[in-house]
Amino acid sequence: MTSSPEQVLITLREPASAAAEAYRTLRTNILFSSLDKPIHTLLLTSAEQTPEKSLTAANLAVTMAQAEQRVLLVDCDLRQPMLHTIFGLSNEQGLTSAILDQEAPLALQPTEVPGLSLLPSGPLPPRPADLLGSRRMEGLLNRLRQAADIVIFDTPPVHTFTDALVLATRVDGVLLVIQAGRSRRDRVREARQKLEKVKANLLGVVLSGARI
Repeated sequence: MTSSPEQVLITLREPASAAAEAYRTLRTNILFSSLDKPIHTLLLTSAEQTPEKSLTAANLAVTMAQAEQRVLLVDCDLRQPMLHTIFGLSNEQGLTSAILDQEAPLALQPTEVPGLSLLPSGPLPPRPADLLGSRRMEGLLNRLRQAADIVIFDTPPVHTFTDALVLATRVDGVLLVIQAGRSRRDRVREARQKLEKVKANLLGVVLSGARI
């Protein structure tokens, strides 16, 4: 049996929980992190491969939509995409389709959460980093910015791939997701250093899986 978003996402399953409230606090911190330059595009990555990265992106997107923002969640993890599975949506068309065919309409899919849409990864390419770093992707980013109040990008882990670093310089802010009790300190330190080296606007670190 396929799980529904309400079963998978804590912000929908237990909206009154401490974990859901933590996501709302994170949302508030992001929305008001800089009044001079509001965050319209946000990238989430991790130090190592973990499903918590995509779950964090999805839960944060839900709380943003609940605050009456028009939210677009984009699956840029062209290695192990998860967002279409979390929301129970199709992945036949998506980000890669839009990059390769600039004239095609964006394959945005509404979710069960009012105000929240998903652009899944689409078919997986042989060289994801090259595709994400292309001029076509830069043009697509402009289209995505116009499609919502805030666009959240879920990207692969920094330690293993360069995909997140390629996109990090093109967004307003970056969050680094680490998993309590599992993420290695040296990997987290290395991931932060890599993001700082490309001059990404690292807004902070999200600790997932911690007992509250």
